[in-house]
Amino acid sequence: MVKFGRILLKDGINNKLLEILVCPLSKQPLRLCEKTNSLISDAIGVSYPIVDGIPRLVPTDGKIIETDDASHSDGPVDLPGK
Repeated sequence: MVKFGRILLKDGINNKLLEILVCPLSKQPLRLCEKTNSLISDAIGVSYPIVDGIPRLVPTDGKIIETDDASHSDGPVDLPGK
C-alpha cells in the first residue's frame, strides 16, 4: 500500500487527487502549500501535513494557521468535546 502511495504521489500531490481531497472538518477543497509541504483548508484556517508523500487528513494532525501568516502553524485543532 505504501508503494502505491509513493507511485501516486511520486512528483508531489497528483492533481487528480488534489481535486478529490477535501478538509475532513469543513468539507471544503484543500490548497497545496509546497513551501510547508502541507494541504491548507482556507475555509477554517487549518494546515494538514504531508508525510512521506501521504496527506495526513486526521483532524488531530491539523494545525491552526495564523491569519496574518498562512505558512506558519501554531497548534493542534481543538475538537468539540475534547
